[in-house]
Amino acid sequence: MAEINVTPFVDVALVLLIIFMITAHVMEYGIEVDVPKTKAVASSVKELPVVLLSKTGELALGGSPVKLVELVSEIHARYPGQTDVYIRADGKAPWEQVAQVAAELGAAKLGLKFVTQPANTGSRR
Repeated sequence: MAEINVTPFVDVALVLLIIFMITAHVMEYGIEVDVPKTKAVASSVKELPVVLLSKTGELALGGSPVKLVELVSEIHARYPGQTDVYIRADGKAPWEQVAQVAAELGAAKLGLKFVTQPANTGSRR
């Protein structure tokens, strides 16, 4: 009499579930970005396109890589009618690249909003 052994299937399913649970927080943004800390941070709940700039100069729009020359056209194609964008640049990103991204978006008449995080109030630099 042939029977299907379900135990290996359940084991594999549980291992895959654990792997997914561990890596799910990484899938929010494909590029790791450590935004600068500031004293005052304005809170916003607007849903806007997010332009990511890593410390190595990688550029992404909404989690997928994009080139600087295609950035504005990608924003208009993916987010029609948007007039503002978030720039989430790593604190160690080269300033020249941040300025180039800001200039491209500004030339396209898009409003720029920079993403920062609040500094610890207990420590001062």
